[in-house]
Parts: sequence; structure tokens; C-alpha cells
Amino acid sequence: MADTVPDDALPEDTLAEGALTGNAPSPPSAADVVAGLAAVRHQIAQAAADAERDPASVALVAVSKTIPAAGILPALEAGQRLFGENYVQESKAKWPALRERYPDVELHLVGPLQSNKAREAVELFDVIHGLDRLSLAAALAKEIERAGRAPKLLIQVNTGDEPQKGGVSPSQVDTLLSECRETHGLAIQGLMCIPPAEAPPSPHFALLARIAERHNLPILSMGMSADYPAAIQMGATHVRVGTAIFGARPRKG
Repeated sequence: MADTVPDDALPEDTLAEGALTGNAPSPPSAADVVAGLAAVRHQIAQAAADAERDPASVALVAVSKTIPAAGILPALEAGQRLFGENYVQESKAKWPALRERYPDVELHLVGPLQSNKAREAVELFDVIHGLDRLSLAAALAKEIERAGRAPKLLIQVNTGDEPQKGGVSPSQVDTLLSECRETHGLAIQGLMCIPPAEAPPSPHFALLARIAERHNLPILSMGMSADYPAAIQMGATHVRVGTAIFGARPRKG
């Protein structure tokens, strides 16, 4: 979901193409979405209780990438207001109309962000999870100043140091955070990670939590459909859940 790509590449245009040209999968049934959302909310509450945490301290970001507006509406009607998307282009195509009907939606960019799409991202999203390099920090700072709009920014940490994934190495978080704040004047609100697929996730969540605590960062975005209860145990403030709500989606590429 967060593979590193050159800034001059245009992978998301291809990745989002199906959602924009009618080749996207059929939307899930309203009943399935409502049932999935209820089940996830129940599990969040249970995991929080097990960790002796207030369930209200865990925000659910429903990841609606590749889901058309018709498939998102049941979740909106069921009261869900935080949504995550991976691609700027796809989000521009479907969210402005949805937000006219539901203006209190909070939209999160949870996928990788190319520097050349920083302007559109700042205009559209309320939270950006994938800040992982200085060139992107500079682009975001420029667009935030231009637009007078400042989405919350999270640094993505590559906790497994996987070469195929985006995110800054844990050893470089201090440097990137300092540059974001001191050089670019950016207010960083938290951290995000995607643990290695084949590794137990809890050590990675614990590592992210330690880094956030060291820097007094309030937001910990960690945990997806397969592992969000473990993330809650380790202190996640935001879990990003898509499949468990909207069903499996075919891989792109």
C-alpha cells in the first residue's frame, strides 16, 4: 500500500484507473457494509476494553479505496465519518459530492503521496499519513502556505526497513521530524506504520509507540483489517480498516 516510487512517476493514475473508468468491482451490498462496520466497531470496543482503554480513544478510519460512492453511502448512513483513501485522483472523483451531503466527513490519505500531487492532497484531505521524505515535506509546506489550509501530518515509519515499502527508517525519524519542524515549519501530529506482512505485528506497533512517546506525538496510526486488535493493545489511536468493512478488493497491477 505504501511502496516507494519516484516523484516523477505516475503510479496512482494507473492504480486508480479502474475506479474512474467503470472497471472497478461492483460495490458491496449495503447490508454487508453495515454488518462489517458493526462488527469492526464491536471488536474495537472489545480490544480497547481488554487493554483497559476507553473505546472512544480509538478512531476507526474506514478505508474506502476503489469503492465507488454507492458502496460508501451505507457506511455514511450508519454514522461513519472517518474514511481513508490511497489515491488522490480517485478521491477527487468521488468525495466532493459525498462531502456536500456529509460535510462533517474527515478524509485521510493513507497511501503514498507523490510530491507533484501535494497541492491536490492539501486541498482535499484532512489528514495525510504518508510523509516520509524531505522533498515531500517541502512540497507540503509550500502548498499549506499557499492554500492557508493545514491537514494533520503523520510521518510514515518503515518499521521493518523493507526496501520495497515507503516510510522513513526508524533510525532516521528524529532527523526527518526535526527538518519538518525547523526547516519547513510543519506541525507533525503523529506516526504511521505498516508492519511487514509475514512478521508478527506487535513488535512493530510497540516500536512505533516508543518513537511517538519519545517525541510526544499524540497520533498513532497503526493496525489494519488483519491486526487492528493487536495495534489497539499497543496504543493505536487510529486503525485503518478496509477489507473487514467493504470486503476484499482485487490487487492492482
